[in-house]
Amino acid sequence: MNSMDVVDYQIHGAEMQFVEVELDPNETMVSHAGSMMFMEDGISMDAIFGDGSPQNTGVMGALLGAGRRLLTGESLFMTAYQNRTPAKRRMAFAAPYPGKIVPLRLSELGGEFIAQKDSFLCGARGVSIGIAFQKKLGAGLFGGEGFILERLTGDGLIFIHAGGTLYERTLAPGERLKIDTGCIVGFQPTVEYDIEYVGGIKTALFGGEGFFFATLRGPGKVWLQSLPFSRLASRIVAAAPQTGSGGREEGSVLGGLGRFIDGDTRD
Repeated sequence: MNSMDVVDYQIHGAEMQFVEVELDPNETMVSHAGSMMFMEDGISMDAIFGDGSPQNTGVMGALLGAGRRLLTGESLFMTAYQNRTPAKRRMAFAAPYPGKIVPLRLSELGGEFIAQKDSFLCGARGVSIGIAFQKKLGAGLFGGEGFILERLTGDGLIFIHAGGTLYERTLAPGERLKIDTGCIVGFQPTVEYDIEYVGGIKTALFGGEGFFFATLRGPGKVWLQSLPFSRLASRIVAAAPQTGSGGREEGSVLGGLGRFIDGDTRD
């Protein structure tokens, strides 16, 4: 028997997207804390200790679900939003940074999806959020996403967020793709994930792509992102003022002129 909620949805926006879902009476959405944008009156919001899946009932099930999320670097709690009224109600979840939101039905992916830990936005009740240990130590240490990825299982609808532009590709059996480690959004469990050294020491040091590539070997579908959050954050940090509150030019003539215009004439 299918225990998953089937929800209607609409994705809005271009660069900064959000997904609006319509909940029938008693239908529920589950998400990490901080992703809700708005909700209509009559929708309850409850923190749940566990991943919200039907199998995690009882104290031990809740502890196991919370422990799995703790290992992936997420909060011990998730948030469940349930329509408590006899009529339809709407709510929305917003992307955390510029990119694309893509809906995936786990039933069409064999009931399982492996994702990097920041890509899951929300899902219909019944989706189980667990962990996927990387079997090879090298992939865990140098794969860019750590030793643990998220495993999403069930039959229902999930929404995944990718930074920048989303790229979907189907790998043939044995086909291999080399990828920047941060550009992976997720893949089917049939895809083999590993890491590979880029080559000579000169290329590793001065090539600008780091020491390791991620490698994905088919068969199966993979989803990639053009703008990983780590890359976006590093560019913002690099462009930010380096010292003090006056910016990069604080010690220059331009910096002094700026302080004079602002009325700051401190020595």
